[in-house]
Formats: sequence, structure tokens, C-alpha cells
Amino acid sequence: MEQKMTYEHAMKRLEEIVKKIESGEMDIDLLAQNLKEAQSLVEFCKEKLTKVEEEVKKCLDM
Repeated sequence: MEQKMTYEHAMKRLEEIVKKIESGEMDIDLLAQNLKEAQSLVEFCKEKLTKVEEEVKKCLDM
């Protein structure tokens, strides 16, 4: 995964993967590869959201 990945970029890529899966454009080998990528992107987004949530809570507690 890219070092400078942003939340927005990760979400855009997830949307692309979902559209391809739903359209049936992928063969089984690409499907497995894209599902692994999607899993990694989802984890990245979860971590990003958790970090932002913690930062917001710190700011609100000040």
C-alpha cells in the first residue's frame, strides 16, 4: 500500500473495486486479488477514523 495514502483515496479505490465486482468484470483470480486489496483498504480506513476520533476527543476535553 502507498505510504502517502489518504482516506479519500482509499475510499475512492474501494468504490472502484466494488463497482467492478458488482458489474461482473473480474475473473476469479482478479477477484481474489481485489478482495485482499479491499480488506487492506478497509483496515487502513478504520485506523484512520479511530485516530481522528481520538484526536477530536482530546480537543473536546481541553
